[in-house]
Amino acid sequence: MPCKGLNVFRNARRIIIKLGTSTVSKETGGIDHAQLKSIVDQVAQLKQRGYEVIIVSSGAIAAGVEGLGLSVRPTTIPELQAAASVGQGILLHEYTRLFNKHGVKVGQVLLTQYDVIHRQQYLNARNALKTLLKLGIVPVVNENDATAVDEIRFGDNDTLAALVSNLIRADLLVLLSDIEGLYTGDPRNGGGAELIDMVDDITSEIESLAGGVGSTFGSGGMVTKIQAARIAIFAQVGMVIANGRRENVLIDIMDGKRVGTFFTPRKKRLSALKLWIAFGKSPRGSVIVDDGAANALISAGKSLLPAGVVGYEGKFQAGDAVTVKDLQGNIFAKGLTNYSFSEVEQIKGLKSSQVLEKFNDGVSEEIIHRNCLVILR
Repeated sequence: MPCKGLNVFRNARRIIIKLGTSTVSKETGGIDHAQLKSIVDQVAQLKQRGYEVIIVSSGAIAAGVEGLGLSVRPTTIPELQAAASVGQGILLHEYTRLFNKHGVKVGQVLLTQYDVIHRQQYLNARNALKTLLKLGIVPVVNENDATAVDEIRFGDNDTLAALVSNLIRADLLVLLSDIEGLYTGDPRNGGGAELIDMVDDITSEIESLAGGVGSTFGSGGMVTKIQAARIAIFAQVGMVIANGRRENVLIDIMDGKRVGTFFTPRKKRLSALKLWIAFGKSPRGSVIVDDGAANALISAGKSLLPAGVVGYEGKFQAGDAVTVKDLQGNIFAKGLTNYSFSEVEQIKGLKSSQVLEKFNDGVSEEIIHRNCLVILR
């Protein structure tokens, strides 16, 4: 029986490997040197096979906790930033030392959300990563925790890795964590939960299987991995969730063996604009639509007209990103609104002719035009 997505692995040449905190550090904090060596040795083998590899590495805060002599992970933002600042140097030094044994150089790339949602910074980051790969260097990417504030933070390296996979047009994204993959239930609670081998579509049922944060020093969980999978598959990138402590996990994945959970990429890639709308721009609110409007958006590819809107949430302005919810409160789309929340209040439920009468000439008939709308399911 052929392995799931075998052609994806066979044809992949550019791989993003995200290492979770539980994969590179000890539970008590600090780097797990033996484990990191195993990962580096595998990456070196992949490079010898001709793969281009980018590492998105967690563990800076955990390394900083040890470097600062702390017994527990800090809780305040300044303390976390200090730990990250100390830990980044420790972590990169270890990558440099281990890769040097294979004659491979590494280069550190620190990013914030600003770098992937603003055009010029996006191009700068992409050009830097492409140049490093061209020179045979392994980029080690992490969030710039030492300076990033909430408004420009990714919040977890799963999201960062998925956005980098889109940025660099990767073929495959591998998320290594402390769990084998996505299960039908929480395997830590017993009850015969089974590993899901392959996911063709991220449905509400798949989303409901996601649990909470796992390790003490980590910030991610299955929820963020499902979010990352959504970004990756929309960017036409296959994604694998696997246990980073499985022996030869990366080699087995690239050999097409049945490892972890594989998320199948979409056959059609979203445009750069729609990917940015869907995942690069934070929503400022929501509009709620009736069943007829939801069907027109999903099945017929229509724009969102005022007639189908029954309500809104949040205080957004024209040009902001908003999510689109059905009557049950389920988010199924996201787009850029042509109207502010106060204007939506005035025109919801109205026909287009009534909207044109209400406002001056030049007003848009659509609350969200289909060219600026992404269906998420």
